[in-house]
Parts: sequence; structure tokens; C-alpha cells
Amino acid sequence: MAVSLAHASVRRVLVSARGPSRVFATAAMEGEVAKALQEVTSRIGAAAAKAGRADRLPRLVAVSKTKPAEAVREAYDAGQRVFGENYVQEVVDKAPQLPQDCAWHFIGHLQSNKVKTLLEAVPNLALLETVDSAKLASKLDSTVAALGRPPLAVFVQVNTSGEESKYGVEPAECVALARHIQEQCPHLRFAGLMTIGMPDYSSRPENFQCLQDCRRAVCDALGLEEAAVELSMGMSGDFEAAIEMGSTNVRVGSTIFGARQYPAKAS
Repeated sequence: MAVSLAHASVRRVLVSARGPSRVFATAAMEGEVAKALQEVTSRIGAAAAKAGRADRLPRLVAVSKTKPAEAVREAYDAGQRVFGENYVQEVVDKAPQLPQDCAWHFIGHLQSNKVKTLLEAVPNLALLETVDSAKLASKLDSTVAALGRPPLAVFVQVNTSGEESKYGVEPAECVALARHIQEQCPHLRFAGLMTIGMPDYSSRPENFQCLQDCRRAVCDALGLEEAAVELSMGMSGDFEAAIEMGSTNVRVGSTIFGARQYPAKAS
């Protein structure tokens, strides 16, 4: 996705943490978000060209986890429109502060009891990337129907690294979950597969290959064209390698917004 960049204004962002208020020196203060966004989109274009996909650029999801709405607005002013969040409360807080033409992706683990909160508060939620059970899919389906929303696009999350600490279905289970969504959830649209990768949030080629193999199995089982099923793989540390291996959706956070800022824990 080519992004046209404009000069973003310099901002000072006040962030409240536990205890005394602090002024964090965010990347947005110096217009660095716009600069970093331009660099990332250039790298995406180069990786896609190397893979022979210059005419089919992957979608960039700018992940603003722990970052204030002002930093997201800087990226928006620079031309970015697709943003990702890991936590329900963060996207619920930020989305109303930003233009409605933002397309939000939820990319964190979603508990069933937070589905209604998320779907009610974020009408411009475009895609939920982390469906990891039939129970969650069914809850999403019934809630979308109850709220009268249009069908919601979803990805099935696959645990390609085999780590117990990671969410996602085992590769052997992805066909069954995709079939459940396709056949039992009329208010959802199965749109692809997603993986996180290794413990350091980068992935080895075998993780990417595993997701490709899962897509092939799903498409064979459900009679789908592979081109119609997306692969969401690749983050700040490995998005170029992911693109070269077929990713259509990369999730980049710290490379655009700077290191994440977590509130100090109370002593």
C-alpha cells in the first residue's frame, strides 16, 4: 500500500502514568513518526519488488500499542489509514479521538466477554486478526448480528512456532476453524490467516512456510482461491522477509512509533 506522506506538525504529548504525571518524549514530538512511516513504506515497496509483487503491495498495519492518540494522529496526517491495537481498552479509548476513515485491526488476544465492548465502541473496526477458537468466532458472529453491523472480516490465528505461551490454533486445526467460520458464522467473513512467530516477535522462514501450508490446506478443503485468502505475517523485526515469502498484511509498531512506553508499576 503506497502511502503519500505530508509534513506532520510537531507535538508535545502528555501521558498520564501511575503516580505523578510525566511528559514522555515521544517520536511524534519531533515529527519522527512521519519520517519513520515513510521509511517503512519504502522498505515494504522494495521487499515487494524483490519478490516480484511491486503491483500488489502488502497492507501496512501501523500498530500503536501503548502510544497516545496524538502519535496515531501524526501517522494519520502523514497518510496512514490502517491501525492496529492489541488491547480492547486502548482501541476503545483511541478510536473516537481519530477520524472515522481510520480502519482499525484488532491484533491481540480477545476474550469472549469483551467482544460486545469492542464491537459497540469501534464501528470502524475493519478486521479482527486473532480468532483462535470456534467459541470466539460464534460469539463474534452473534454479536455482529445483534448490533446490526455488516459482516466482519476475520483472520484465523495459527500458532506456527508451537509455543505454549502463544495463542492460536495448531496448524492441523486451522482447517476446522476456517470451516466453522465459513459455514456456521454468516455474519463473519473468513479473510485469511495470521501468525505472530517466535519468542522475540520475529519469525524464521519455517514459520512463514507453515502459514503458507495452512493456507493451501484451507483453500483445498473449502474450495477457495489462494489469492482470496490473506497471510498476516511479519512485524518490525521481520516484515521484509515475510513479504518476500508472501505476506499480504504486515503489522509494524515500534519501527514507526518508537519503543513502547508502559506505565511504571506502583512500588
